[in-house]
Amino acid sequence: MKRIITAPLKIKNMKLLRFGRDFKPDEEVILRDYLAIERTRLANERTLLSYIRSSLYLLLGSIAFFQLKDFSNFKYLALLSLIFSAIFFVIGVYRFTLLKKSLKRLYYISEEKEQATK
Repeated sequence: MKRIITAPLKIKNMKLLRFGRDFKPDEEVILRDYLAIERTRLANERTLLSYIRSSLYLLLGSIAFFQLKDFSNFKYLALLSLIFSAIFFVIGVYRFTLLKKSLKRLYYISEEKEQATK
C-alpha cells in the first residue's frame, strides 16, 4: 500500500551553489515550488546562452563575408549579419533580465502572501 504524505515537504538549510540567485530559500518555501523556480531559472540561463551562441555565429559569418575580397556584393550581407548579431545579443540580454526580475518579483510576492496568512 502506498503512503500518502499530507504535509508538503519543507526546505531545511540547503547548501547549494549560489551562482546567479536573487532569492534565498528558507523553511517557508515548499520544495516543489523551489524546484520549479530553479528549473525556470536554469531554462532562462540556457536561453540566454543560446542567444549568445546565435549572436556569435552571426558575428563569425559576418567576419567571413568581410574576408571575401572577390565578391563585393557580400559586404552588404556581412554588414547585415553584423547588425543582426548585435540585435540578437541585445534581445537575449533584455529577455534574460526581464524574466529574472519577474521571477524575483513573483517569488517575493508569494513569500509576502505566506507571511500574511500566518
